[in-house]
Amino acid sequence: MRTTITVNGEARSLDLDPRTTLLDALREHLGLTGSKKGCDHGQCGACTVLANGVRINACLSLAVMHDGDEIVTIEGVGAPKNLHPLQTAFLDRDAFQCGYCTPGQICSAIGMLSEAEQGWPSQETLDLAAPVALTDAEIRERMSGNICRCSAYPQILAAIRDVAGEPA
Repeated sequence: MRTTITVNGEARSLDLDPRTTLLDALREHLGLTGSKKGCDHGQCGACTVLANGVRINACLSLAVMHDGDEIVTIEGVGAPKNLHPLQTAFLDRDAFQCGYCTPGQICSAIGMLSEAEQGWPSQETLDLAAPVALTDAEIRERMSGNICRCSAYPQILAAIRDVAGEPA
């Protein structure tokens, strides 16, 4: 099937088997290997990308479902000389060890901060009428779909808190 997806600001036309996941289209057909294939079952979050500004697991989504959509991968988040604030915070807080989950963690955190800003509640949100307060428990709940096998969770939490402007 012919599919056109805007990836990191560039329209890309692909001829794909309709069973091709978005993750495989990104990695194998477009050479964007920042999004990782961890579990291939939507359980680890290593493949997290932003689809029309919403975080998704690219391993669970078929590429043809995103015809006309805007996809942002870690490659489109920042540039070496112009890092996204979350990328800078991850470096400052040493929020990675092996780095395998880091692209998914950063894309997920970007989506999570947007969701919180828009007032989307989570399981931890106590007052549905009040602005979302990004407490440690709230951030942990919202990031629970992203696994770090090296257990850099305290540093990831601190980096997200830095960007969110929340106190420790």
